Amino acid sequence: MNKGLKTGLIIGAVVVVLVMLFAGSYNGLIGKEEEVDSKLAQVSVQLERRADLIPNLVNTVKGYASHEQSVIDSVTDARSKLLSANSVEEKAEANQELTTSLNNLLVVVENYPDLKANTNFIQLQDELAGTENRIAVARKDYNDAVKSYNKEIKSFPKNILAGMFGFEEKEYFEAKESSNEVPEVSFE
Repeated sequence: MNKGLKTGLIIGAVVVVLVMLFAGSYNGLIGKEEEVDSKLAQVSVQLERRADLIPNLVNTVKGYASHEQSVIDSVTDARSKLLSANSVEEKAEANQELTTSLNNLLVVVENYPDLKANTNFIQLQDELAGTENRIAVARKDYNDAVKSYNKEIKSFPKNILAGMFGFEEKEYFEAKESSNEVPEVSFE
């Protein structure tokens, strides 16, 4: 075998190995990005599930506490914002607003013992609590996937590949600073 042929085979083997590494890295990034998208879809499903429970909860409360209309309206408005949110940031903000509104609604409910004892209300409240837990788990899973993806696209040498093919950093689903504030409820 002549020297030129050996050199050609070695160069060809190196090129094949590099192409395989490149393809593997690219496919890995695609997989991570799909994982993030899948987890965000799960968060959205749980947020929509909660939003679907809200009208029943609001209607049950309306029957007992019709003069608490401003609290009821704030829940309805927050639900609408959540359903129309598109970006992760919009969903996080709308989710926080809905959580605050629901907390205010539940404070109002404390003034109506008959409502608190209503079977339908108790069932809705239990479903809502279960959904809140599902949302928390889905948010955690999403944020874990975002962390893994962001780490991949920032680490060398995948950061070069990520830059070449337009892989961009994903947003975390985070609560806002204001979410730590206690809601103020007024019964005027």
